[in-house]
Amino acid sequence: MSGPTTSGAESTVFLVLQANDETRNIVSAIVADNPDAKLDEQPGMVRIHAKGTLRIHRGTVEELMGRDFDLQELHVNMISLSGHVDETDDSLTISWDR
Repeated sequence: MSGPTTSGAESTVFLVLQANDETRNIVSAIVADNPDAKLDEQPGMVRIHAKGTLRIHRGTVEELMGRDFDLQELHVNMISLSGHVDETDDSLTISWDR
């Protein structure tokens, strides 16, 4: 017997980053671009989770950092994530939909 299925839009995705000066503006950009995202701040790390999809836009991060930003820089401070990743030069999207 199978249980109820959950669509990608209902599933939670998350990104966990180290909590430091470098990630402060990145976290702010993620929250700005994902108004339904929730923060779970803990000593040394911050977990950002959302239902369905979480998007990080390079342009928003650059605005808040005041400098050019390569999304590959995100990986240096990334602790964990949950979901499928779609990454381009301009955005990183985490979702359970393919």
